[in-house]
Amino acid sequence: MAHHYTSSIHELLSDAPPPYELATPRELIDDSANVQDDGRVDVDVDSRLYRALSRFIPSVPDDATPTPLPRHYKFKKWTVRLNIVIQVVGSRGDVQPFIALGNELRKYGHRVRLATHNIFEDFVRKSGLEFYPIGGDPAQLMAYMVKNPGLIPGMKSLRAGDIQQKRSMVEEMLEGCWKSCIEADKVTGIPFVAEAIIANPPSFAHIHCAQALGVPLHLMFTMPWSSTRVFPHPLANLKGSNTDPRVANYASYWVVEWLAWQGLGDVINKWRKIHDLEPVPATEGPNLAETLKVPFTYCWSPALVPKPADWPSYIDVCGFFFRDPPGYIPPPDLDQFLRAGPPPVYIGFGSIVVDDPDRLSTTILETVKMLRIRAIISRGWSKLAGDQSDDVYYIGDCPHEWLFQHVAAVVHHGGAGTTACGLRYGRPTMVVPFFGDQPFWGNMIHAAGAGPKPIPFKFLSSQNLAEAISYCLTPEAQISAQDIASKMKTESGVEAAAQSFHANLPLELLQCDILPDRPAVWAYKKGNRPVKLSKLAAEILIEYMEVNEKSLKLYESNPILVENHRWDPVTGTLSAALGTGKDILKAATDIVVKPYEAYRDIRLQNARPGSSHSEPRAITSVSPVSDRLSNTDSIDSNALSAKSSDSKNGIHTARVMAAASAKGVGRFFVQYTKGTLVDIPLACTEGLRAVPKLYGEEVKDYGNVKDWKTGMTIAGKMFVHGTVEGVADIFVQPYKGGKEEGAWGVAKGIGKGSIGGAAKISSAAMGLVAYPGKGISRSIHAAINAKTRSNIMKAMHEEGQTLFRNTEGLDHAAVIKAFDKLRKGIDQH
Repeated sequence: MAHHYTSSIHELLSDAPPPYELATPRELIDDSANVQDDGRVDVDVDSRLYRALSRFIPSVPDDATPTPLPRHYKFKKWTVRLNIVIQVVGSRGDVQPFIALGNELRKYGHRVRLATHNIFEDFVRKSGLEFYPIGGDPAQLMAYMVKNPGLIPGMKSLRAGDIQQKRSMVEEMLEGCWKSCIEADKVTGIPFVAEAIIANPPSFAHIHCAQALGVPLHLMFTMPWSSTRVFPHPLANLKGSNTDPRVANYASYWVVEWLAWQGLGDVINKWRKIHDLEPVPATEGPNLAETLKVPFTYCWSPALVPKPADWPSYIDVCGFFFRDPPGYIPPPDLDQFLRAGPPPVYIGFGSIVVDDPDRLSTTILETVKMLRIRAIISRGWSKLAGDQSDDVYYIGDCPHEWLFQHVAAVVHHGGAGTTACGLRYGRPTMVVPFFGDQPFWGNMIHAAGAGPKPIPFKFLSSQNLAEAISYCLTPEAQISAQDIASKMKTESGVEAAAQSFHANLPLELLQCDILPDRPAVWAYKKGNRPVKLSKLAAEILIEYMEVNEKSLKLYESNPILVENHRWDPVTGTLSAALGTGKDILKAATDIVVKPYEAYRDIRLQNARPGSSHSEPRAITSVSPVSDRLSNTDSIDSNALSAKSSDSKNGIHTARVMAAASAKGVGRFFVQYTKGTLVDIPLACTEGLRAVPKLYGEEVKDYGNVKDWKTGMTIAGKMFVHGTVEGVADIFVQPYKGGKEEGAWGVAKGIGKGSIGGAAKISSAAMGLVAYPGKGISRSIHAAINAKTRSNIMKAMHEEGQTLFRNTEGLDHAAVIKAFDKLRKGIDQH
């Protein structure tokens, strides 16, 4: 029996995380991944990181089928009109699909603002959408990505300062995205506060903006960004043979996200601190969207890449986003070229910026001559050059929706938008990928038979380009491309994406209690149940003095809390202790470093031209003795004045240095107290609470700690339930095990009951301290850091006042009457 019991314990712990190793996430990644010159991340699936992550991949039945868009997605009418900001980072090809989406959302009555790079302002505004500039230069971004197509920059880029330039650009775009949520239109001055956010993942600010506002977030992208067993992350090149390919595919998303977070996590957390948000833990940042179950819509055709079966219902594949074909009349010379011979091959690389455009132009022209074909060459952002001839036509800006109807095949960089347009018209496609999702689309096209295997740009030659184009012109490739096009005709990606967006909104939580066609942004609470008020309803009530402005609190229709999840008590407690030690050490260092920095800043300030200490003291040369005596008195007076000034400056400097040191001392005690009384006990409590997960048991969710009240409530619930369940497990688990597996099940049940019972009782007891401490910490943080909330409230009132002044035909008396009725109901309650 003792042998069986020992084996049972071993089996119980076989699914536990690997023993804690004193290795940083950076070391684990270095052990598992290398970035090649072409940007692909070579990932060793036999590494420590993969072995660690593979233990936490959820199981999915082999016969699972993907969840399609439910029928209830088909809305005839949407009742709540929202302010929606769409945040997009990328090239014109990334922006264009969201213009189509924005115009579709306007049909539902929404107000839509597209926030993207300044260069696209005319493009967006002429499409009928509002625009907000977020900064960032897409041309510089594309040039950087061509030189550093992976996630880690090369030495050449490091020496040139490219990585710092990119980080600075990200800082600028983070702030631009935030301002796009709360600032008025730059042209019209009309106030705007976002009530929902749609974004592509590279915009980075999306989750953090949604958390600050408490509004729904929906991510949309042209590239797989959600973990799946079906295919690896497009940026991952898996190596190794000892791991199940499905497990390796799934974990590749985690590794790539880890790499990205290592480069930008500190930038994001610095920005979060400015906007009164707590830092995202290093273990949570990489997969925050998946942890929070943020709805995701992928805008590609399921005819090309079907939805994987292991993606949950809140992830959809809706189809490519196409805008209405623009009215376009070709210039006479282009029209004449198209009529002068057989359909040409389109060759263009859009927004890609290459270092040697002349070499690329030569390669293309040699290929055209070798194959004796006609070609339309797009100059693009690389400004490809050459002389036009009977067989070659150079083109500038021309809508692909029109042009691709007149070509035989398309050769491009593999951007999702260009890929979609070519396949939409049944054109065989050859992809020359540079970075990002481009290799993925090239491989998908090749797998469907609609094009050759993609050729990475650095391996491109006139010989292999000629072979690839020759394949595109075969009947087999043309038939495959036409087959995809016929399936795509039955899809409406933009409409399906809009329906997916609406289906994932919390409608009941969104609606104003008085004006149900408007979203609630304020909470008026008197009693146990708040009244949810829209901007307009609140301003009407304030205007007629039914409510006081100070009695309104911000209402969050989609509250987001970032928790630091723990796998087990050992790793959880140790990592919290290490984190606390790091924070305490930094605070202790600040006691000495910060005064020196303050002293240095004062010295630099005094040394600047124009400061009192940098100006020379002029002495006038005079000859008469009386004048010299008088001047001597003046000199003595100036010297005394300067001495007095230096004394005052010295006292000021000492005060500033002492204040800086005092702040360091304060931070030291804050970090020590928070770490020992909150972070470490909480990590141990959460780790103990997670122990039953290690042997497949569900762990009860008691909710999130938002403030001291919820902290006390959760601590009480957990103490009662945890104690009762822990004691019961000692008897229940052996009984369940015996019923399912006989004597062996009883032995396993004894092990589960002993381990799980001890963990539950211990976590219940420690939770009495940990959860109230966490709640108090969050309440203090919210009270001290209220600037962002104050700015949001101010912007809310400004928009509400504008709505109040400009809304006609609304019965204000009916609004007041409805509010009085709700308020009386609350009082009676």
